[in-house]
Amino acid sequence: MDYGSETLATLVKLFSRMPGIGRKSAQRLALHILKSDPRDAERLGKTILELQTKVGFCESCGSITEAPECAICKDVTRDREIVCVVEGPQDVLILEKTGEYRGLYHVLHGVLSPIDGIGPDDLNLKSLEERVEALNIKEVIIATNPSLEGDTTALYIRKALEAAPCSVTRLARGLPMGGTLEFADDVTLAGALERREKL
Repeated sequence: MDYGSETLATLVKLFSRMPGIGRKSAQRLALHILKSDPRDAERLGKTILELQTKVGFCESCGSITEAPECAICKDVTRDREIVCVVEGPQDVLILEKTGEYRGLYHVLHGVLSPIDGIGPDDLNLKSLEERVEALNIKEVIIATNPSLEGDTTALYIRKALEAAPCSVTRLARGLPMGGTLEFADDVTLAGALERREKL
């Protein structure tokens, strides 16, 4: 589409590459920025650059942080005998929003997917086994999405932790098959946590 500006067309293209943003939404965002106060646009650009340079992943659990260790791992009031394994950092945010879970997390940064060339070494799996042993974890809750890849990853984790002196549970199937934690409501997530089942 001819926007009359190569810069505007480039920004629309960049926005449309983001998950959940189609061409029309990308166009609305780009036009909004064009009409915005230049200081807001400058602050947005600066924040995006800072996101790349300041924000990283927790050395303990793999969640989002600006320090070596995230706030959840540093929180002494959390139950340190339970670890909830999730696919990505967005899942930590979603589960925290329910207010039902007070243990620790472990972020895999993906799921096993042989068809996409993603194996155990491509995920944050080795450190999970090390954490379970080092922290004397009593329960590992697997909260991968109810999909073929999520189920495969859950079974792999259960097998990897067979010798560990902890129980391995999975979120109850209140979550629809093929769905994602990102789109589940708080009540469904809270119920799934409460009715988690042994694997």
